[in-house]
Amino acid sequence: MRQGKNTMISARHYPAWTWFFPAASLYAALWMPLSLWVMLSGDEFQTANVPNVSLAYLHAHELLFGFALAVVAGYLLGPLPFKKLVPLFLLWLLARLGILLAPQTLLTPLAGSGFVLLLAWQLVPRFKAAKKWRNRLLSPLLLAICLTAAAAQWLSHTPLPKAIPINYSPSGLLYIAVLLLALLMLFMGGRVIAPAVAGYRQRRGGILKARVQPNLEAGLILAMLLAIGLVFWPAAYRWAGVPLVLAGLTGWLRLLRWQLWRCLGRPDLLCLGIGYAWLGTGLMVNGIALLAQQSSVALIHVITVGALGTLTSGIMLRTALLAASPRSSLDLGREKYFAWITGLIAIATLSRLFASFTLIYHVSLLWIAATAWSLAWCLLGLRLARVANEYLIHRNTRQAAR
Repeated sequence: MRQGKNTMISARHYPAWTWFFPAASLYAALWMPLSLWVMLSGDEFQTANVPNVSLAYLHAHELLFGFALAVVAGYLLGPLPFKKLVPLFLLWLLARLGILLAPQTLLTPLAGSGFVLLLAWQLVPRFKAAKKWRNRLLSPLLLAICLTAAAAQWLSHTPLPKAIPINYSPSGLLYIAVLLLALLMLFMGGRVIAPAVAGYRQRRGGILKARVQPNLEAGLILAMLLAIGLVFWPAAYRWAGVPLVLAGLTGWLRLLRWQLWRCLGRPDLLCLGIGYAWLGTGLMVNGIALLAQQSSVALIHVITVGALGTLTSGIMLRTALLAASPRSSLDLGREKYFAWITGLIAIATLSRLFASFTLIYHVSLLWIAATAWSLAWCLLGLRLARVANEYLIHRNTRQAAR
């Protein structure tokens, strides 16, 4: 509903999605194959003088804090005055350039932490007025994600004591960031999918009784908060698997009650449902891995590639199309990009998983995953750029006519 009000926005305001969505898509398309090439080539990528930075760390760091937080900014910031939007975008861009060109300098943590703290300053106060505790969660959750991002960036440039628990190392904070983003996806995904499915069913003469499902949503929130708390405590790290499994099962139950099989005419909703399914599955398999004390390096990609990629791409494209034309919800059923992008991300997710279970085809599967991911985001980036350009042209035309 926020996006639908953009027609009344002052000419001095710019919707954040018109800047961050195309940029995030382009960066996602470039970063995955680039980071894979660097890791496979054995190039140190100028990280030799950085105490806690490895190529694998940079690979995950940029997916979570470079790409994902740009999507969060584009989706939640809404319209901003030019003087507020430019510093945010430039700090984000400088942090990305710092990673690519000079990760051993302080440019990256300075610009990166500046971006996330400014983002938190813009977003956190907006959700404090909510009445229900479930809705008020969004403010501390966004603050926690931003503070984790800032901490991870500075810790990566600071020598750590050898005895420090893995939970508080940069790699440990990345895992906590994954769980925080998973909680954000569980919450925001439900708030997008449920009303959209209900509206579609109502227009077709049906009724969706199970919408937000507050009891299940509360269970998801409490389970994820418990898991995050246990991950912080080294002695109980393994037992974080129990609430993760419960959260995954609850997420699947919630998804099934939305009855998305009745929305075959809306690929946008089906693709968001697939992303929610990746998320529930990812939480379960990672919880089982924690309980079994097995490595979750491969399984974490079910969340970071399958769920994050599918949900963010679906929400980004849907947000842009609805912002460009509030009546375009009638045409979402004809938008083929949803299916193409979701299919490519599924190929990327499965290829990355299978790559961990074979030595012969390991490298080939990694390249298939990176190529499919990159192609998906290239397609989305081009589509978003066209929609953003059309939106701005139409908005300027309307403003000039007044």
